[in-house]
Amino acid sequence: MGELRVHSVLVTGANRGIGLGLVQHFLGMPTPPKVVFAGCREPKGQRAQELQNLASKHPNLVILPLDVSNPASIKAAAATVEKHLGGSGLTLLINNAGMLKITPPEDVTLEDMMQVYTTNTIGPMLMGQAFLPLLKKAAQGSPGSALSCSKAAIVNISSIAGSIASSLSLDPMHILSYRCSKAALNMLTKCQSLGYREHGILCVALHPGWVQTDMGSAGGRKPPVTLDASVRGMLKVISSLSEKDTGTFLDWEGKVVPW
Repeated sequence: MGELRVHSVLVTGANRGIGLGLVQHFLGMPTPPKVVFAGCREPKGQRAQELQNLASKHPNLVILPLDVSNPASIKAAAATVEKHLGGSGLTLLINNAGMLKITPPEDVTLEDMMQVYTTNTIGPMLMGQAFLPLLKKAAQGSPGSALSCSKAAIVNISSIAGSIASSLSLDPMHILSYRCSKAALNMLTKCQSLGYREHGILCVALHPGWVQTDMGSAGGRKPPVTLDASVRGMLKVISSLSEKDTGTFLDWEGKVVPW
């Protein structure tokens, strides 16, 4: 993790699970980012207590009110981040916020699909658009032309559950809306990589593993990957990403996941 040096990072869905784990690890780096932005829907609520505790110890942590399903909230967050950065760009955007609903396929409703798709797919799209000017600024201010996460990058936290080709993703859990949203997120990542490459921004989709979090355990089974192993693995992968990796789908160990 020591190799990853980013001036600033924004993590969405940062009040628990993988998002909180990422924030904790960024703050604990030998050379931490100058600013770590932690986005969550209710920064002053009980669910953000751990973030509040971290902020009291780390002056470089800024907790942002951010609901990725709300365009107005995203726009306000972008303005706040720009003000905090004071003329410099945002190095790394990690779209981690997500939701999952367990429903038999025959019972999935329009509302289920819309809600999950809005959070898991449309949210990351809107975040990429809103923070594009700050990501471009980071890329322009970084020496060299090669893409990397130390220059400017969007990391979309996806899932092998969105892989159409992988047999591992086709377990009997009833998460149709989640699967569809993550498959769409993978396509979004590919499109972002093609559209933002000219601006010097690397884009990648990461499968964090089946992780021991509240969401990961929602189906009643214990996931095999610990939160610490997942986060450490993803940060190691992020630190090693280069030009050849933009637009790819990788897991927390750096292995390619089939689309």
